[in-house]
Amino acid sequence: MSNITGTLIKMPATLAAPVTYQLALGEHRIDLNPLLGQTLTLTHTGNIYCDACGRKTSKSYSQGHCFPCMKKLARCDMCVMKPETCHYFEGTCREPEWGDSHCMVPHIVYLANTSGLKVGITRHTQVPTRWIDQGATQALPILRVATRQLSGLVEVALAEMVADKTNWRAMLKGGDADRDLKADAARLLPEIQDKIGDLLLKYGEDAVTVLDEAVVELSYPVLEYPTKIASHNFDKNPVVSGTLLGIKGQYLMFDTGVINLRKFTGYEVTLG
Repeated sequence: MSNITGTLIKMPATLAAPVTYQLALGEHRIDLNPLLGQTLTLTHTGNIYCDACGRKTSKSYSQGHCFPCMKKLARCDMCVMKPETCHYFEGTCREPEWGDSHCMVPHIVYLANTSGLKVGITRHTQVPTRWIDQGATQALPILRVATRQLSGLVEVALAEMVADKTNWRAMLKGGDADRDLKADAARLLPEIQDKIGDLLLKYGEDAVTVLDEAVVELSYPVLEYPTKIASHNFDKNPVVSGTLLGIKGQYLMFDTGVINLRKFTGYEVTLG
């Protein structure tokens, strides 16, 4: 393979059996599934570019942004991580137009089997991408809500009973036992019925809708799962090399360790 250089963004992925992945380097898209079992080398050139404005930066903030963009862009605000704290209605959103297209749109509250049962949220347009990015092996949409803030409020209520984060080390070791997500939903939804009722009274009858969807099953291109997790980090060692054994979530699994490519968005990398 001839050397290809470009700035990293998260790996594009398509739901299939198994999920198909591409390595995104600038304008280049390299199909990764056929490269399983081959030796790959990724070398960070030392350059980092902001994913938003393109300027060169000495350090990446908020997954691929320069410091000025991190401070001014709505996508880097704390409410993205904690949607229940959305302040759009207070008129203080950093970018109201971005809020219109990303936050004031329907969101899905779902249950997933990642490193175990978890609750999560995503824009309705990000199904099933969000589940793939998290390495879920099963996912079930349980609620459709009117805004991102409402999804956060529901998630907080459910998070009192079930995890809302993925144990990425456990996820990468594989071997997740199948769950009956329908039974999990039947157990959990009655526990937050009062919360849902309060939201309907405050925000209207269309604010929250209970869904009756099928469980989505996901599988990943993995030849061999690691028994111990060692992480590669371009900030500590610019060269990542090894035999590609698998891809799951946004991780490449080599026989030498794993690397979360999304973490290094904006890093200029050469594939050789």
